[in-house]
Amino acid sequence: MTPLRQRMIEDLQLRGYSTSTQKLYVSSVRQLCEHFNKSPGKITEENLREYFLYGKNVKKWSRSTSTVALCGIKFFYDNTIKRPWPTLLFIRPGHNKKLPVVLSRDEVHKLLHSIRLLRYRVCLTTIYSCGLRLSEGIHLKVEDIDGDRGFINIRQSKGNKDRNVPLPRKTLQLLRQQWKEHRNDVWLFPSAVHGGANRPDATKPISKSSVQTAFRKALKTAGIHKKATVHTLRHSWATHLLEAGINLRLIQVWLGHSTPSTTSIYTHLTKTAQTVAVKSINALMADL
Repeated sequence: MTPLRQRMIEDLQLRGYSTSTQKLYVSSVRQLCEHFNKSPGKITEENLREYFLYGKNVKKWSRSTSTVALCGIKFFYDNTIKRPWPTLLFIRPGHNKKLPVVLSRDEVHKLLHSIRLLRYRVCLTTIYSCGLRLSEGIHLKVEDIDGDRGFINIRQSKGNKDRNVPLPRKTLQLLRQQWKEHRNDVWLFPSAVHGGANRPDATKPISKSSVQTAFRKALKTAGIHKKATVHTLRHSWATHLLEAGINLRLIQVWLGHSTPSTTSIYTHLTKTAQTVAVKSINALMADL
């Protein structure tokens, strides 16, 4: 590891960035250097301009890819080698106005019941029924479950924030059933040995890739043709709660969103809410 890379990692750690964000930011600087085959200290402001135009016009970066590249590179030059450049202030990733894919309640039911192995079925059921991110679901620990109060404690999630989310009784029963299969003292979803046997002595949780593979297989088995991912379960949960009349502010807190504007996207995805709104509009305008 080069001294500059080590310095950048230390700067990120001092500012409280998560491990995953550290990796993304360091990778963004590495990719910049590989593109020009130069060390970061030799890259000019014109190079930066050329690089982000290349990402936009040639590579067709998504908004998230462009944001990570900009934030990582800007952090490096602003904080690690302290060379602020005006070009980085003018770069703005384009706005992504696409609505997320959402599964209906029937589709979620079909998908979850298409999963053969218990650990994947319970893991994905927990992710859906508690509105979790994939990383939050696989990293759940035995100590995170508050069965008496009916909550799960999500620790140090995105933005290094803790939160509590409601734990349905049915999901709690499934988690207990799953735990009896492996009886690991730490992880609710411990990594498995080759062949699928559960490991009571596993020191790491189940991998993201294995859960993603199980989800894709279930999607195919269930005959669902939407472009869904594991994260679609979280979008679906929020939408279904809103359709059930749950307060948007509560959903925002349970999702861990910092602002209501992030959560409000789900109001555009609820058929029930739209139907009620149309009926209300018709009633208001009936005497025109």
